[in-house]
Amino acid sequence: MKKNKVTLLLILVLSFQIIGQNLSAQRTGNIVEIFGRERTEKTGEGIILHEFTEGLSLKNSMRPGLLTGGQDILFWQIATNKFEQPKSGNKLAVNYKKNPTGLIWERVVVDSTGTFREMFSRGYIYTEFTSPKEINVLLEAKGHTQVYINGFPYEGDHYDYGHTLIPFKLKKGLNQFIYTYGRFSTLNSKIVIPQKELQFTSRDLTLPSVIRGEKDAKWGAIRIVNASEKTINDLSITCILSTGEKITYNTNSVMPMAVRKVKFKIPAPLNTEIPDSISALLILKNSSGKEIDRINIPLKVRNAEQTHERTFISGIDGSVQYFSIAPSTNTSPKQALVLTVHGASVEATNQARAYRQKNWGHIVAPTNRRPFGFNWEDWGRMDALEVLHEARMLYSTDTSQTYLTGHSMGGHGSWFLGATYPDKWAVVAPAAGYPDIIGYRRTGNDTLSQPNIHFEMIYRGALPGRTIDLVRNYLQSGVYILHGEADRVVSVEQARLMRSKLGQFHNNFTYYEYPGGSHWYGDHSVDWAPLFDFMRQNTIAKTSEVTKFEFRTASPGVSASNYWVRINQQINAYKHSDIKAEFRNDTILLQSGNIRHMTILLSLLKPGKKPTIIIDNQALQPNSINDISIINKQGTWTISHDVAVNEKNPDRYGGFKLAFTNNVVLVYGTTGTGEENLWNLNKARMDAETFLYRGNGSFEVISDKEFLQNKYKDRSVILYGNANTNKAWQYLLKNAPVQVTREGIKLGSKYFKGENLGTYFIYPRPDSKKATVGVVAGTGISGIKSVSPNNYFSGITGFPDLLIFDIDWLKEGLDGVKVSGFFGNDWSVENGEFRISE
Repeated sequence: MKKNKVTLLLILVLSFQIIGQNLSAQRTGNIVEIFGRERTEKTGEGIILHEFTEGLSLKNSMRPGLLTGGQDILFWQIATNKFEQPKSGNKLAVNYKKNPTGLIWERVVVDSTGTFREMFSRGYIYTEFTSPKEINVLLEAKGHTQVYINGFPYEGDHYDYGHTLIPFKLKKGLNQFIYTYGRFSTLNSKIVIPQKELQFTSRDLTLPSVIRGEKDAKWGAIRIVNASEKTINDLSITCILSTGEKITYNTNSVMPMAVRKVKFKIPAPLNTEIPDSISALLILKNSSGKEIDRINIPLKVRNAEQTHERTFISGIDGSVQYFSIAPSTNTSPKQALVLTVHGASVEATNQARAYRQKNWGHIVAPTNRRPFGFNWEDWGRMDALEVLHEARMLYSTDTSQTYLTGHSMGGHGSWFLGATYPDKWAVVAPAAGYPDIIGYRRTGNDTLSQPNIHFEMIYRGALPGRTIDLVRNYLQSGVYILHGEADRVVSVEQARLMRSKLGQFHNNFTYYEYPGGSHWYGDHSVDWAPLFDFMRQNTIAKTSEVTKFEFRTASPGVSASNYWVRINQQINAYKHSDIKAEFRNDTILLQSGNIRHMTILLSLLKPGKKPTIIIDNQALQPNSINDISIINKQGTWTISHDVAVNEKNPDRYGGFKLAFTNNVVLVYGTTGTGEENLWNLNKARMDAETFLYRGNGSFEVISDKEFLQNKYKDRSVILYGNANTNKAWQYLLKNAPVQVTREGIKLGSKYFKGENLGTYFIYPRPDSKKATVGVVAGTGISGIKSVSPNNYFSGITGFPDLLIFDIDWLKEGLDGVKVSGFFGNDWSVENGEFRISE
């Protein structure tokens, strides 16, 4: 392909001699094909240096996966120093094993809208740019999942929102860009010189409604672009309403060459006689009070009785999240709460507005962290539970009248949340939903049967999402299934499958196929009167009145409790644990499977006098009517103490994904070589970028030196680096059974030698009763590069407590995995369960 030639004008641009001129550029375009989220079409953060118009495409060259993530032949080449500048017609030098055909680079050009279209389904596009000097710039690209800029991976914009601005260093000479395919197989890409090193961007705001008459300040969040090579601390944001009120908040820090979504506060207007829309001026200042940037943003004003949005601070990462409410037209307390979970691409704002307000309950729509988010699994389920708690506190609802519904992906969310937390819902009511996302999404390339020995552990890591396995948990709730008879997006066969399964044992479910109904046939696709009538006929029984139930969970770390039983530990991690419980004639009868430690919550059951406990035909006699813990030791049950805080328990259990919770902070190492430090820093930054894009997140990213200043007590930590390259290792992981150095990885008594090994694992933080340490570590440079994929942010993939792999897993998938498995309940290797490739 042709090399780019930079004119004198562009050299002047690079010299910043025209930055003071008009910096905004506009190109016409379409609104992205999703509800409620407009595609950004303007570049207001700087001046466009270059728009890419030609490139090379490598079609059908990535191998997608669901549970295991995809395989990436080009990044494997980059990581092993085998990547060569491609040319049109060239065949890829190194290929996948057993690949029947070669992979050929083909020249591609953009269309009249500046878009590469349908040119790289399941593949890559390569572009390049030659610069006369080194300069910090932004990559504004959309339509791709990731981009490798001069070999370093960065997050993409695979839903085509137009939100992504990636600060990076444009080096003198040739710069190479490799984009992986996104949802729509389209790509726009351009290089932008930032207007300022540090600036606001109005893309992707998180804002509440301003509520007339409410006197408390509300939370908002806005992105800050830091195109400098230093961390920016001690920032403040002053918010001044167009009505005159103002408030200042000392906001979050922003790591070097990164974008972070930071918090600010919105003051309450003193005057209730204000229009439905006002504006706010945000002023960003540094620690000395000097103004850095300012921006005007719009705010919607609503009455409390109207459908509106509210914000809160998430316990996952300290970020600002929002939910929508269609409040009851009745102002009395102790009303019902209907949690409605949206479909893929739908904003919570539109989800709530699809319902007419009721006079007997509040309709509450969480976000799943994004319109696509996490399929209501992983951090999506956490968001649903956080919003449920916030709404209950806000409206003082009657918890016995709590209902769950949702449409499409939200129909899956209803099935999943309903089975995972069965004592929280009086009714589970999926509309146009599918029960299991892997069964729904599976294709010929995404098989569930794998010969590799590590697939079992990967599958077990994802087992909490296998909803059909939990089907008997629905016994505790009424179930209403609503589906369009002519649905071509989610086949009605998904609903019929669940009708068949429930019909074998459930005595309180209703099934309705809307005649001729498509996937969406109007608001009554969700706001269906008979469904709401069914809700009102059902309530959740008081725990003290529940005398018989069944419960199954794949992990106490995801779901541990049901009515008056809590499962604390499993015999085999992430296999199904089962309990059948009955209280009869002052006797508690229990049948268990795969449970090592559990608690019988007598304080909730309220038996009146000390009951006899018979579990698996063994009799136990408690000494009181207080909560009692019991333990299974080699098949014999005995009364026990509570689980020790240094052992696995529902609050700190694993697998690896659960390290990214509990106000987590990301800590990168600084004690390696310059190259090691750069890769560890970039990996932490990429994880923060990815969670911002996919999960509306705001990870705090700091160096190991900053962490050791002891400011981060009881927060979970993600540690990037090894014992040689990250100072925090000796503080957090000195006694861990996994030790990683430049030379290799020690796992218990086994040692894996090599500078091309990587690992992900979770371990308890030793100075905390609840926090964990998630480790993203490589041995040598090749090992550090091997951990660059972050498929753990997918709502589908399965991650056990620990994976060890070599660089070839980037190309060969599970064939590159060396070890997979789960630690014991004491977090040891000896009592754990692992698969090891010899």
